[in-house]
Amino acid sequence: MESNEDVRQGLVRPVRLDPRGLTGPTRGQARGPNWRRSSHGLYLPVDVDHGTVEQRILEAAAVLPASGAVTGWAALRWMGATWLSGKGRDGSLLPVPLLISTHDIRTQPGLLLSGEGCAPEVVQRIDGVPVTNAAWSTAFAMRYASDLRDAVIVFDMAAFNDLVSIEEITAQLAAQAAWTGVPQGRKALPFCGENSWSPMESDTKCLWVPVGGFPMPLQNRPIFDARGRHIGTPDLLDPTSGVIGEYDGPDHLRPEQRVRDINREARFRDHHLEVVVRSAGESPSSFLHRLASAYERAGRRRTPRSWTIEPPDWWTPTVTVAQRRALTPEQRARLLRFRTR
Repeated sequence: MESNEDVRQGLVRPVRLDPRGLTGPTRGQARGPNWRRSSHGLYLPVDVDHGTVEQRILEAAAVLPASGAVTGWAALRWMGATWLSGKGRDGSLLPVPLLISTHDIRTQPGLLLSGEGCAPEVVQRIDGVPVTNAAWSTAFAMRYASDLRDAVIVFDMAAFNDLVSIEEITAQLAAQAAWTGVPQGRKALPFCGENSWSPMESDTKCLWVPVGGFPMPLQNRPIFDARGRHIGTPDLLDPTSGVIGEYDGPDHLRPEQRVRDINREARFRDHHLEVVVRSAGESPSSFLHRLASAYERAGRRRTPRSWTIEPPDWWTPTVTVAQRRALTPEQRARLLRFRTR
């Protein structure tokens, strides 16, 4: 059994029965009210919170064989993908994907066991948990996603934390040409982006393009006026037509946030940009109808363009994974502070 010294603060590694009751509960103690079984043959004190996603990942990792690893969304979360919460669209808990190769492990609730194997160099140990590297984990999640939209979202949210780039995931999928789910991963690639700031922005992008059939928008691309002043950074922008898409979640209903949103939309409209807002809970068809109307209005507009996406010389761009990876810690703290996670 490994100690908890290499495990993140606040998390507890499951333990096996110990007849002496030193490194784990005795059989009798395990039957009592103070312990719970986390998986077959492993136990935790009942006061350890199983509800946190990191604790779930740690408990799942405890059943891995020596050469196994956590992969998919769970590995990305363990590496820092803050938007990957381990929950499905309906709020249900996603099973933790484990690579076990040819090892025989008993199927247990909360685990997704994969017989896929990987080279030893693909696995890295982070805070006491073996995980497949970011490119491998992202490819796995995209290949086994429930649909193209979820495949796009998992990449976008891995890129949000600069774990993987378009170039890296393209190379990874190319190296797995004959593997399960690669066609879906490749089909998702044209819709993936490196600068989405939330899952629902990516979801809206998937409505915009593969469902609605409109041109691929830029994500969180700063817009400037003719003097190089920053007008705003919309969630989505079609730079050809000047159509903007914004997603307003529940936090946008707060009075102070609503005031900021109204003022920003006014600045966009001052420059003849067409703004379409998708609200939380709105039907896709309703949003797409208003998006089509915005494109029609934009097509009729004949006013000179007073905005640009070309940044002034003093601006530090942060729209790609490579650009963000090149930032210093001080620059990251300053330039990326506006991102919500």
